[in-house]
Amino acid sequence: MDVVERGQRVKKRGRFFVLEGIDGAGTTTQVARLRDRLAQHGLSVRSTCEPSQGPVGAMIRQVLSGRIVLPGRQAPGWATMALLFAADRLDHVDAEIAPYVADGGIVISDRYDASSLAYQSVTSGGDDGAIDWIRSLNRYAMRPDLTVVLDVGSERAAERRSARGQAAELYERNEVQQALAIFYRNLPSHMPTDRIVVLDGAGSIDEVTERILALLMPLIEAP
Repeated sequence: MDVVERGQRVKKRGRFFVLEGIDGAGTTTQVARLRDRLAQHGLSVRSTCEPSQGPVGAMIRQVLSGRIVLPGRQAPGWATMALLFAADRLDHVDAEIAPYVADGGIVISDRYDASSLAYQSVTSGGDDGAIDWIRSLNRYAMRPDLTVVLDVGSERAAERRSARGQAAELYERNEVQQALAIFYRNLPSHMPTDRIVVLDGAGSIDEVTERILALLMPLIEAP
C-alpha cells in the first residue's frame, strides 16, 4: 500500500488516540512527534490537549497555575475540578475532536478523561464513590480508539519537571505524582471497556516514539 492509498483509507474512517501519564511522562513531547511523523506519511492529523484551548480549558489552566483560587487562597476541591474538566471535555469533543474524526482525520490528544479519573480520584481523600462518579460525569465523552499510558517512574518524571524551571502546578507534588503513577499502571482495571495499553516510557525520545507508532499504525491502517 502506498502513502496515497493509506491516506485515502484513513480519510474514510477517522481515528482518535490519547496519550496519558503523570506529569513529566513525556506525553506533550510524544504527541507533537506523532503528529509530525504521521503527517510525513501524508495522513490528515491534528494534535490537541486537555485542558483544551476553549473557554473552560483556559479557566482550568489558571486554576492549575494558581492564578484562580477560592477565598483563603485555596484551590477548588477535587469534585469541582472534576466538573470543570468534564465540561471542558465535552466542549473539546464538540468543537474540535468529533468534527475532525468525522471528516476522516486522526486526532491525538495529550490527556483525556483518564486524567480526570486519575487526578481527581487520587486527590479525593479516599472517597469510595469518586471513581464511579467521575466515570458518570464523562459517560457522554467520545471514546478513543486507543489510550496509551506512558509509564515513567515518578522520580524520573520529577527530574524532568524540575528541569523545566517552572513553578509547580496544582498536582505536581511528589507524593501526588507517586500515587498517580500507581493509578496509571492499573488504568485498564479502572476503565475495562476502553482499549488501553500501558507502555514503557523509558529510553530515548525516538525509542518511545517508535513504540507508540507500533501500536497506532495497525489501527490506522485497518479498514
